[in-house]
Amino acid sequence: MVRNVAGEMRDLESEDFYLLSGVEHGMRFSEWVDRETLTEYARLDEEEVTHRLDRCERRGLVERKTMQYQGFRLTFEGYDILALHTLVERGTIEGFGAPLGVGKESDVYEVKSYKALALKYHREGYTNFREVQREREYTADHDHVSWLYTARKAAEREYEALETVYPTVSVPRPIDHNRHAIVMEKFEGVELSRATIDDSQAVGVCDLILSELADAYKEGFVHADMSEYNVAVAESGVLLFDWPQAVPTAHENADEFLERDVRNLVGYFKRKHPGEFEETPADELAAALRADSFGSVRSFW
Repeated sequence: MVRNVAGEMRDLESEDFYLLSGVEHGMRFSEWVDRETLTEYARLDEEEVTHRLDRCERRGLVERKTMQYQGFRLTFEGYDILALHTLVERGTIEGFGAPLGVGKESDVYEVKSYKALALKYHREGYTNFREVQREREYTADHDHVSWLYTARKAAEREYEALETVYPTVSVPRPIDHNRHAIVMEKFEGVELSRATIDDSQAVGVCDLILSELADAYKEGFVHADMSEYNVAVAESGVLLFDWPQAVPTAHENADEFLERDVRNLVGYFKRKHPGEFEETPADELAAALRADSFGSVRSFW
């Protein structure tokens, strides 16, 4: 688990952020940034770079490795604090709260502004970078790809999807983003996998989710990672979250991804509520969603 660095903000000085930004810049070109290049990247003199490296390393914001040269790279804590600093400077975030959820590919915290919001740090590539690099197409065209790049691109992809489909689709309202971090409205509800749904409610809840997928397709995006873990259920309805793998409907595999989303979702409901759903092929359901004829889907059950 990556440590929460919000408490470190008050102890850091502007030169510390110059140093961290310099390391970040260098990591665009290599995994470990040569110590000799940091005076240029951070725009600090030699003495200041040495001082700031020691300060940031003691706080776990950078790490060093001695190879043919002495190299440095950001830790995820270092990347977190750069994103957090920018969001605070913009006035997007005024205070930091408790964790809302910690997962394999993201950490989510409550933050404070004009109302309670959620801050999501993307962690793609941190623990299983090679696997993510193979699977995520936004890394495919780059010879050198760091986990910083992978996480940042995931956040950009998710923010773009949220901005496009909101408010037509029931998703968290996007507020701001920087680097690998997204600020969005905090939402209520229980994850579908943990929700208590009666057999009599199952078809209705499934229809609601399928309707949101249809609206998302109409707005130009396919979720592409839909499961019982990416839907929240509340008295007010359903909400779809976690969109970093979303693809535009113009994507060559968009229809295939939509069918997979439908198959995963309906498969979950059929396992949990056997007997409530007829055996309708996922491709037929997906075709109805694509054709914007979702009203006909009910006849399939």
